[in-house]
Amino acid sequence: MSQTILIIDDEKAIRKTLSEILSFEGFVIDEAADGVEGVKKIKENNYDCILCDIKMPKMDGMEVLEQSKELKPDIPFIVISGHGNIETAVEAVKKGAFDFISKPPDLNRLLITIRNAMDKKSLVTETKQLRKRISKGAEMVGESEGIQKVRETIEKVAPTDARVLVTGENGVGKELVARRIHELSPRANGPLIEVNCAAIPSELIESELFGHAAGAFTGAVKNKKGLLEEADGGTLFLDEIGEMSPDLQAKMLRVLESGEYIRVGETKVSKVDLRLIAATHRDLQEEIKSGTFREDLYYRISVFKIALPALRERTDDIPLIAQTYLEEFNIKSNQRVKEITGELKSKLQTLPWKGNVRELKNVMERMVILAEGESLTESDLPFEYQLDTGKAPATLSLDGIEKNHIQKVLHLCKGNKAEAAKMLNIGLTTLYRKIDEYQLA
Repeated sequence: MSQTILIIDDEKAIRKTLSEILSFEGFVIDEAADGVEGVKKIKENNYDCILCDIKMPKMDGMEVLEQSKELKPDIPFIVISGHGNIETAVEAVKKGAFDFISKPPDLNRLLITIRNAMDKKSLVTETKQLRKRISKGAEMVGESEGIQKVRETIEKVAPTDARVLVTGENGVGKELVARRIHELSPRANGPLIEVNCAAIPSELIESELFGHAAGAFTGAVKNKKGLLEEADGGTLFLDEIGEMSPDLQAKMLRVLESGEYIRVGETKVSKVDLRLIAATHRDLQEEIKSGTFREDLYYRISVFKIALPALRERTDDIPLIAQTYLEEFNIKSNQRVKEITGELKSKLQTLPWKGNVRELKNVMERMVILAEGESLTESDLPFEYQLDTGKAPATLSLDGIEKNHIQKVLHLCKGNKAEAAKMLNIGLTTLYRKIDEYQLA
C-alpha cells in the first residue's frame, strides 16, 4: 500500500519540486497552499507524514504543528523552512516535530528523514495495537450490576495514586482489576510488577521483593535488584498479600509509610516511588483478630476496597465470558468453532464454578481444542462436568462418555500420555488405569 505525504507550503514551485521528487520515490502526494488548508486536510485525511513550511500566510507552520499534534498526534511532522535558525528548530522539536530541515533541503537527508519518521510511526502503531490486544485479553467481561460497579470504581480510583485492596475468591480475576487500574493511571507508562505472595517460598520472598547484596546468604553470588526497585515509577501488585509473614508485613509497612527499604545483606537505605495494589481471597479482618495480619498495614493498603463477585453470583455474564474465550482459543489453537449452542450456554450457567472465571477459562480451552465441529454442544463438556447434572446423554453410558473423551485427548496429544493426563487434569497413573480399563492401548 502506497504511503501518503502532505506538503504544506505557500510557494507553488517548492510544492511542485518536492511533489515530483517524492512521487518518483513511490509516495502518494497531497498538497496545501497555506496553513489553514493544511489543517483542514489533516482533519479530513490520514497521512503517513507531513512536510510543512514555517512562514506562510493565514497560519504559520508552528501553529499548524500544534493543531496537527492535537488532531493526529501519531503523524510524523517534518518542518522545512528557509527562515530557520537553531532556536526555531529547537522550538519545533519541543512542540512535537520529528525533525527540522533547512531550505533548500538536501534531498538525501530529506528522504532518509521521511523514511525514519514513517518507520517510527509504524512502530508506534504496532505498539498501540499490541497494547490493545493485551488490554483486551485483560478485560473484565460482563454486564452484570456487580461488574459494572467494579468498573465504575476502577475509573474513579485509577487516576489517583491511592492504594487499592482487591478482594474475592480464587479465580475471580483480581489481577485483571490491578492491570486495569494501572492502564488507566498516570503511571501507565511505568512498569506493572506482579508478585504472588503465595507462590514464592517464605524464605525467598524478602530477597525477591527487596533484592540482596552479594554474599547476603548462601548462593547470593552477586547483587540482585528486587521487585520493589523494578516497580519504581510504576505499580506493584501484591497478590495474596494475606500469605505474607508478619516480619515481612512490618517491612512493607515501612515502604508504604516512607518509601524506604533495605536490601537483604545491606545497611544502606534505598528509596522507591510506586503505587501499591494488593489482593487477597482471605478475610483480612478475621486475620487481624487472629493475629496473623497487621492492622496498621491493613489500613495502609485498603484506602479503596474493590470486592469482585464470584462467577456464580453473576451467571448472566457466563455466556458472554464463554464467547470471549471461544474467540481467544480459536486463534490460539487454530480452530474454527463458530458458536456455543444455547443448550451449552444454559448448562454453563448452572455449574457451580468453584474456581470461578479461571475454571471456566480452562474448560473453554479444553472444549475448543478438542472440538470436531463448528458448534460447541453440551456433549463437548469434559466428562466431570457432564456428571454434574446427574444425567448423561441418552445415547451413551457415563463410561462411554469418559472413554470417548479420553480417546479424543490422546489423539490430540498424539499419544503423549503425560501431556494427555495434564489436559485431562488427572494423574498419569489414573490415565494408565483408564487406558487399560477401556482397552485404549
